[in-house]
Amino acid sequence: MSDEALLVEASRVTKGFGSGPTRVEVLRDLDLRVRSGEMLAVVGPSGVGKSTLLHCLGLLDRPESGEIVIDGVSTGTLGLNARAEMRNRTIGFVFQHHHLLDELDAVDNVALPLRISGEDSRSSRGRAAELLAAVGLTERTRHFPDQLSGGEQQRVSVARALAMEPKLLLADEPTGNLDRENADRLFQLLSELHLKAGLTSIIVTHNEEMARRCDRIFRLARRAVLSEDV
Repeated sequence: MSDEALLVEASRVTKGFGSGPTRVEVLRDLDLRVRSGEMLAVVGPSGVGKSTLLHCLGLLDRPESGEIVIDGVSTGTLGLNARAEMRNRTIGFVFQHHHLLDELDAVDNVALPLRISGEDSRSSRGRAAELLAAVGLTERTRHFPDQLSGGEQQRVSVARALAMEPKLLLADEPTGNLDRENADRLFQLLSELHLKAGLTSIIVTHNEEMARRCDRIFRLARRAVLSEDV
């Protein structure tokens, strides 16, 4: 794999929590490379560090040691403002819980990242409406989160994650709170948007069937035993 083909490269990443006898080391000397345009599934048992890895890759947290390079930029030396800028411009997040704002309707929830970046209300809401149409929610743009089903709420969160046209999409158990039918629909949607938008996607999932539908599987095991399914 040539360096030019990489969007994400993590080298010898270590991350733990606590100190002394209560310290828990979650990641140890982890290496991961993700090609541009690849859809990667991250699997492993609960508590093994899947979400911690995603938070480090998404610049929501810092590893204790090691290096993370995103889109050619070594993130370890970035200050708070530069990390926030990269996170907003380059990375989109979909979490297990949708984290929509209850007081905003669907279109304003999706438009929020655009408004924060300085885009005016008209253009940001227009872009949000386009994204909601792309996820099949044209008729739900003025509905509030409590008026949407769980699957619809997650589709709104997917649309919001794509608002800034990120290069990298990180999804942490995005189907974890959905029934089988809605989980399958959401994963199919993520797959279609991944291709259409030319994304690089890293998806944490417990669902082995869905993981096998990705381009590659990265397995995390306890005691930092790692394997990759090519």
